[in-house]
Amino acid sequence: MPKNIESPFDPVEIIKKFYDPDTKTYKILLQHGKYVAQKALEVAAGIMHLNPDLNFISEAAMLHDIGICMTNAPALGCTGKYNYLCHGYLGREMLTKIGLPKHGLVCERHIGVGIKMQDIKRQKLPLPERNMVPISLEEKIIAFADKFFSKNSMMYAKEKSVQEIKNNLLKFGEDKVAIFQSWVDCCG
Repeated sequence: MPKNIESPFDPVEIIKKFYDPDTKTYKILLQHGKYVAQKALEVAAGIMHLNPDLNFISEAAMLHDIGICMTNAPALGCTGKYNYLCHGYLGREMLTKIGLPKHGLVCERHIGVGIKMQDIKRQKLPLPERNMVPISLEEKIIAFADKFFSKNSMMYAKEKSVQEIKNNLLKFGEDKVAIFQSWVDCCG
């Protein structure tokens, strides 16, 4: 967890409830979470006039991908039964069960720039039919920060450029690029 943040619990201890620290997946999740948390806190520092909750951002950024263990993503060491796209709502369920529903919403809402119910229906995505878009300032900051880092172990530390992120989002529609640009305008 980033330094200088007081927290009522240690997100790493929460991760250890679901992941063996000796596994590849644990190491990937922890490293990715640290990069996202650091970026999210940097973003929050630039918009302190909006009063972001730094403790929550630090915790939730570390936990945002906790649901990957339930997905089938061999490159990440995950051998679950669900499509990788499901890791958001699965993470929400995991964290809600242990009393962290607000943190769970970050899990569900961080994918892409959010997934609307109409996208789920139109594309027949393997997700519950509900809006999964970041709503709170903290959710938007974490989703924004997440776009800059890969979970690919060869790319951990390489921060993507805004243009690289936009190019990737373009395949999902210009509306997704516009949402990301609004985050850049606010947070970037």
